[in-house]
Amino acid sequence: MGIKTVAVHSTADDDAMHVRLADETVCIGPAPAGESYLNIPNIIAAAEISGADAVHPGYGFLSENARFAEIVESHELIWIGPKPEHIRIMGDKVEAKRTAGKLGLPLVPGSDGPLHEIREAKAVAAEIGYPVLIKAASGGGGRGMKVVQSEDELESLMAQAKSEAKAAFGDDTIYMEKYLAAPRHIEFQIFGDGEGQAIHLGERDCSLQRRHQKVLEEAPSPVISAEQREEMGGIVAKAMSDMQYRGAGTIEFLYENGQFYFIEMNTRLQVEHPVTEAITGLDLVREQIRVADGQGLSRTQEQITLSGHAIECRINAEDPDNFTPSPGKVKNYHAPGGFGVRVDSGLYSGYAIPPYYDSMIGKLIVHGETRQEAINRLSRSLEEFIIDGIKTTIPLQRSLLAKEEFVDGDYTIKSLEAWLEEKSLKKI
Repeated sequence: MGIKTVAVHSTADDDAMHVRLADETVCIGPAPAGESYLNIPNIIAAAEISGADAVHPGYGFLSENARFAEIVESHELIWIGPKPEHIRIMGDKVEAKRTAGKLGLPLVPGSDGPLHEIREAKAVAAEIGYPVLIKAASGGGGRGMKVVQSEDELESLMAQAKSEAKAAFGDDTIYMEKYLAAPRHIEFQIFGDGEGQAIHLGERDCSLQRRHQKVLEEAPSPVISAEQREEMGGIVAKAMSDMQYRGAGTIEFLYENGQFYFIEMNTRLQVEHPVTEAITGLDLVREQIRVADGQGLSRTQEQITLSGHAIECRINAEDPDNFTPSPGKVKNYHAPGGFGVRVDSGLYSGYAIPPYYDSMIGKLIVHGETRQEAINRLSRSLEEFIIDGIKTTIPLQRSLLAKEEFVDGDYTIKSLEAWLEEKSLKKI
């Protein structure tokens, strides 16, 4: 696009790939994220001293922080993201659910708002039926979330959820939803121009998760029909149009027995956005920048066509047997390649992975004409992937591809943890 880039980094990331590749770099603080990547004054100062026009928040740290977005815009910088008020609304799960209902999105039965007393909770649970799920309004990653099987457990688990939520997020607000036994996690990628035009780019299936963290994603979902995609895609696009949403976003659903149930919206780019790029041919980051620059959407809904099948594996610096972090020096690094293969990673031979941040060190994305072709291509690519010196989750991903249920597309959000518990994933 001819746009020069300024990379901000902590002292721990002096040798990071994004620092090496950027046109200009600014160190914004020491290794702890609170003193660097979450240090708003330092980030704003970096933008000002470098003469930057815009800030792209990525998909971690401050990417869904409405206050940060407001501060960026107050300094006459372009925020490459949604309107701050939309980030704030969708960041509060209770308000997000209320807003989604008003916009016509199908909801999981549950409380209309926060639960304050056990009496309220018992009434809601009796109405929607056990089991129920207590969730933190400001939560994520499974913290502040409790499954309640009967009224006898409700009071104690409600107290535990509030305590966990307070400790993790500084907010003990909780709410209740009907607990779905074995749903899939289906999310729709949307884009809006901020002025009432919005489109959807199909769905992604993110059901293979461990402790609510996604491990493998694919698009399109093996269980969603073209008719369901068109219907639900139209619903989410209209909702975003009515909201006058700006930029990229993801509407997440639980899907069970042919029904979609809204759970949350991510007001940012997703880690798994490359699978959508692969099947649509649309560069989502480029699209974000276009919209932020006031150029509008580059395509209409009629111009969006889905082609083939894409799968993404998240590669983490973790021991695949017990998932403990495995930072350290990469002795040898060789990424797979070839037609339909993409690797998003900052690794290189000799790079020392710091212990301070998320353990994801790479994403392997493949695209094929059919789902089976994509699986075959992914299997071959995982065999070629070499990361020596540390432990990674590549062996887990290879085992997943060999699992008959995965090959058949027959899995839910419970499947991966069940397979790990049963030790039914054969080591490859």
